[in-house]
Amino acid sequence: MEKNIIITGGSRGIGAATALLAAEQGYNVGITYREQEAAAHAIVTQINQKDGKAVAVQMDVSKEADIVHAFTQFDKQLGRVTALVNNAGTLKQGRVVDTSAAYLEQLFATNVIGSFICAREAIKRMSTARGGQGGGIVNVSSIAARLGSANEYVDYAATKGAIDTFTIGLAKEVIDEGIRVNAVRPGLIHTDIHTSGGEPGRIERLKNSLPMKRGGYPEEVARAILWLLSDDASYSTGVLLDVSGGR
Repeated sequence: MEKNIIITGGSRGIGAATALLAAEQGYNVGITYREQEAAAHAIVTQINQKDGKAVAVQMDVSKEADIVHAFTQFDKQLGRVTALVNNAGTLKQGRVVDTSAAYLEQLFATNVIGSFICAREAIKRMSTARGGQGGGIVNVSSIAARLGSANEYVDYAATKGAIDTFTIGLAKEVIDEGIRVNAVRPGLIHTDIHTSGGEPGRIERLKNSLPMKRGGYPEEVARAILWLLSDDASYSTGVLLDVSGGR
């Protein structure tokens, strides 16, 4: 079976690392990006220059029409998806007392609803009940779902708590259709999400609170994602795998 993977938010960080590793493991790779067009195409070029196959499609994961369009494009350019990584997400550092309904609506649309709709589109193509050959979904959650992230990201943590529940429920819903659904929960990982969230030095400030005394790297999360999608994890579904330095 040809292996075709779609990775949302694949232009940087964990998404980019997952795209590169997936290509090394024989996947045809489709990545989405919202704004980082140059970075996305740099990942595509890197894969294609090594005799892999990769394409990038612009998509705002908070918009259903964008998601449907992107999956249609991947159908044409890659073929039927066999693996989905729901990685795209956003956050902003702050306290609950200072948040707004408008921000929460956008946050949940991006981090939660977008993952639901991407999964919906993948299931339509993967499900053995719909003529597919099965497949795998990995949701990128966060250790924040378990810790709560008080005084920093309670709203973001809540979206990831929703992703954890979504993962467990969906895994039970589609296993009879040949689809396994799991999640990784990264901790402090060296990506620019901390900068975009408001504190570039966050890992340095917090690393000594971790048993491993260091931040993690995108490649370490990517290896966990690809393992969960592989046949080596064939008896695992509904799993929440922490990649968090022991936290």
